[in-house]
Amino acid sequence: MKLGIVGGGQLARMLALAAHPLGVRVQALCARPEDSAGRVTSALFESGDRLRDLRSLAAESDVVTYEHENLDPHDLRSACESKPIGPPVRALELSQDRLLEKRFLRGLGIPVAAFVPVESREELECAVAMLGLPSILKTRRGGYDGRGQHLLRDDFDVSLAWSRLGGRPLVLEQLVSFDRELSLVVVRDRVGEVRCYPLVENVHVDGILRATLAPAADVDPRIQRLAEDYARRIVGALDYVGVLAIELFECGDELLVNELAPRVHNSGHWTIEGAETSQFENHVRAVCGLPLGSTRAHGTSVMLNLLGTLPPRDALLAIPGAHLHVYDKSEAPGRKLGHLTVCAPDRRTLAERLDHALRIVDRGVGLQRRLKLDGWTRSTSSV
Repeated sequence: MKLGIVGGGQLARMLALAAHPLGVRVQALCARPEDSAGRVTSALFESGDRLRDLRSLAAESDVVTYEHENLDPHDLRSACESKPIGPPVRALELSQDRLLEKRFLRGLGIPVAAFVPVESREELECAVAMLGLPSILKTRRGGYDGRGQHLLRDDFDVSLAWSRLGGRPLVLEQLVSFDRELSLVVVRDRVGEVRCYPLVENVHVDGILRATLAPAADVDPRIQRLAEDYARRIVGALDYVGVLAIELFECGDELLVNELAPRVHNSGHWTIEGAETSQFENHVRAVCGLPLGSTRAHGTSVMLNLLGTLPPRDALLAIPGAHLHVYDKSEAPGRKLGHLTVCAPDRRTLAERLDHALRIVDRGVGLQRRLKLDGWTRSTSSV
């Protein structure tokens, strides 16, 4: 079995590392020789003709998957018409357009923040009148890690946001007052078997995921069941194959879906050491037609993203229960260079180990003030 991965970043790298023990050979379509995935598996390199590159990858693969959403769905369909693609291209199309995604979810009876499409300054004024302030203006397409969106609190923000984002299709979303940000990773195989990981709690700083607590603390079993019900509705409607991440807002006893990511996801990195089967292995199993593995968590864990520069490796590895993943990428401000997962059998032990890790990793970000295992800081946002 040979798996072709569109993309050469850290997600493709971790997919390749998970595939090798299963006897699945991997080839990644990379932009550059120094790409993270290209250092651990065989690679094709982009020629500047994306359709031809995709066809070359498909010709050498039994099944094709992708690690990011920056793809032309038409090209992907055309290139892989004779090969299975997982996740399905329909999921990619929805995730690329916030308006289509929200309408799809609403059509399944899944709650989302109130929203209004916007294509002109006049429509923006009307949308603000409908939803009120504060609200968030987002580009329908593109945008990642907090980019392509603007928080509106007053009339000045409305004018500023339009000057920055206007001239393209937008969507205005009502600001959600939530208790915490959660996410659910779900996997579905070719025959329709569905398995869900425990809900996890996420902390974002400036729109970038900085930490994930797994499983999330004090989750009402009803909330876990509700999230899994949403997941089953989504993957069933899409005839989905592979891993899907669902970003959620917990608002009292209600869950709102924020976004979908049709791929392995940053908030699922903890599963490599913290679950019986990682999200990466289960994705490979699903798209390659292999039986799914257990999604049960081992104890509890925290995943910390390492951005910009890497902390001292020896100091991180000296922490009991710590597991370091370095992506082999050059340093740059805000770039995800790796992650650290700290595991423990219980919350008390995890809190002690996390405190040690944060003294090394935090470096002025303020995570030490926000990550409290007995009640992580809650915030109000829809970013």
